[in-house]
Parts: sequence; structure tokens; C-alpha cells
Amino acid sequence: MSKGYFGAFGGAYIPEILHETFAQLTLAYETARADEAFWRHYIELMRNYSGRPTPLTFAENLSLAHGKRRIYIKREDLNQTGAHKANNVMGQGLLVRRMGKTRVIAETGAGQHGVATATMAARLGLACTIYMGAKDVARQRPNVFWMEQLGATVIPVTSGSQTLKDAVNEAMRDWVGSMDNTHYVLGTACGAHPFPEMVSWFQSVIGQEARVQILEQEGRLPDHVYACVGGGSNAMGIFQGFLEDPQVELIGVEAGGLGLAGHNHASRIASGKSTVGIAQGYKTCFLQDEDGQMRDTHSVAAGLDYVGVSPILADLHQQGRVRFEAATDVEVVEALKRMVKSEGIIPALESSHAVAGALRELPQLKEDAVVIINLSGRGDKDIFTIAEALGDAKWKTYIQERAAIYAAEQGERS
Repeated sequence: MSKGYFGAFGGAYIPEILHETFAQLTLAYETARADEAFWRHYIELMRNYSGRPTPLTFAENLSLAHGKRRIYIKREDLNQTGAHKANNVMGQGLLVRRMGKTRVIAETGAGQHGVATATMAARLGLACTIYMGAKDVARQRPNVFWMEQLGATVIPVTSGSQTLKDAVNEAMRDWVGSMDNTHYVLGTACGAHPFPEMVSWFQSVIGQEARVQILEQEGRLPDHVYACVGGGSNAMGIFQGFLEDPQVELIGVEAGGLGLAGHNHASRIASGKSTVGIAQGYKTCFLQDEDGQMRDTHSVAAGLDYVGVSPILADLHQQGRVRFEAATDVEVVEALKRMVKSEGIIPALESSHAVAGALRELPQLKEDAVVIINLSGRGDKDIFTIAEALGDAKWKTYIQERAAIYAAEQGERS
């Protein structure tokens, strides 16, 4: 198989002007991967800076509600910056140092990758620019606030659907003109080779830890592992701990949005509506119209409304190793409410897709099933979206009161 391909998917379909940059990145990645000292340095950094290993928490109350079934939560929400994104960006930051570059750029949907990249840049002393769809800027203002406080320049993208896929395009345009001193910190296991493989490598720490932890706590491997899938980085992270164990079922849960009947979702594989195409430097399953143009997507979770999926996951699906499901916005909000009230854990809307998928299937699983849900991030960033979805009257009153104060201050200055 050609380098960078996973079955029929993957590759590096990039402009000629970027070939040398990708060759330099591939060499830096492959050299680092062969260097055991690099991985030890990475693990030490993640232990002392990000709080790894993250716990594997037994969900006692959810388990009690489902007979003898035992449910565990992999707590990536407890990472520095509140998501699994820290694993990837800190690894790429170490590669940036190896390559001698001084600036990083990134795109972000939910904002967690943007915050993680800005944090890494602050820690390592790098200039940082973040591209973000204008719609995502509006619904993820808390994360935009922190990116700017960390010293990053946040550029709202107003072209196209003003979401993640448009932010990716703008980041690529920046990179073409700045590659001499700039590294593009891709946030998920997508894009041209070596990004899918490299991001998956840094995220594999999730699965390595989870495998050891479940053996320590249960004395056996899990029966089922659930993870949400946008681009697929957190899913690739935890799935890699169990890929060679055929008795462990791996389930990816995509964004079902308003339902799979129309186009208001971001379910590439579970919907059966994607087609194979080439875009943004790689070949995978994309949601496209009859003319091959990328469709607009929808999800209550900004981090899952991406139009493509990791080529590695597309291949694993084609092999029958990963099963794909979708959870609707309504199911996701209900799953979030149940996790909050049952376990005292506030999951991100993205992670709540994995929770929703697991909760839906738990009654049908065997009575002594052991289940792991990868909680990729925490939900405090989603407070505006969640409060609106819940129709919380006290929250609305609070916002109206704050707006009145700001309006009065503006009036006094003008």
C-alpha cells in the first residue's frame, strides 16, 4: 500500500508549492517517531503539564441503573484546557521546535483545538493565529475570549457556511504564503499525509492508558468502547488501545443533528449519504451534493459538524472493525442532562454524542457487559448553547441583565 493511504482512503493531494513543506514535516515526524527519547519527553510533558494519565472513572449511578452492566468514563475532560486536544497540540509543538519554526496557525470549530493550540503557543513561545468560522465564533465566544487572552489572533471566516470546513480553507491559504516560518497545527486525524497518522499517534496515549486502566479495574478488556466522531481524533485515540482485540466492539457516534432524513446533520458514514471524494488534501467520505460540492452540515456541537471523516476511520469502517451510529441533537442534550445529574460530570456537547450512543444501546447489551465511553472534553464551553437548548429562564434573565448593564455603559461613553 502506498505511504499515507489506508485502504482506498488518505493520500496527500496538495499544491506543488506545499510539497517541500510536507516533506519536511514528514521527515520530522518519522524521525521523532523512531526516537524513543522524543516519546519519553512527550509523555513527561503531558504528565507534568496536562495531568496525564487521565482517570478511568467508574460511573456508579449509571451502572446501577443498568443492572450488572459496568460503565466507565475515560476522563479526557480533565486534561489541560479541558479536552483531548492537548495531547495532539503539545506533540506537534515539540515537532515545531525540532523544525525551527516560530509561528503556528490552526482552525477550530468548537474552539477547544484553538484554545489548546493557543495554550501550546504561549507555553513554547510561538506566535499564533487561529481561523474560526464566523458562526462558530458567535456560539463559542468563551473559547474565543481565552484564545485572545492567551495571545492568539482569532480571525473569523465569513465565507461559505462560516463553519469549520471554511476555516480549514482559510488556514490552508495562510500556510501557502507563510510556510517558511509557520506550522499548520491540524487538530484532527484528517488532511494530507502525514497528519492523519501523526495526530493518531499523539492521541494513542488515550487508548494505551485506558487499556491498562480497565485491566487493573476489571481484570478484563471491555466489551464495547464508544467515542464521538467529528474528524475522528479522540475516537482514533481510544480505539488504538483495542484495535488488535477483536472481542472489543468499537463504536463511533456521529452528529445526527435534526435527523438523518434530510441534510441537517454531519453523519458521513452512519447516514449512508456520503460519497468518496478528494478535498482539503486527502481522500475520504464526504457529504457532497450531486455536483460534488461539499454540503453544509448541522450539529448542536460545533466540533462535530465537519463534512469529512478521518481516512483511517473510513478504512476501519470498510473493514468492519468500527461500527458507526448517529445521535440527534435532542438525544445529545438529554444524554448531557443525564450525565450531569447521575454522575456530576459535565460533558462537552461533542462528547455527549458518545454518551447518547451508549445510553441508547445499554439495555440491549449483555447483562454483564463492560463499557467504556471516551469523554473527549468538558462542557463549560457550551454553557450558552446548552442553556438555550434547555430554555433555562434564570440564565436568560442573567444575560438580559448583563446586556442592560453593558448597554448603559455604552450609552454613558457615547
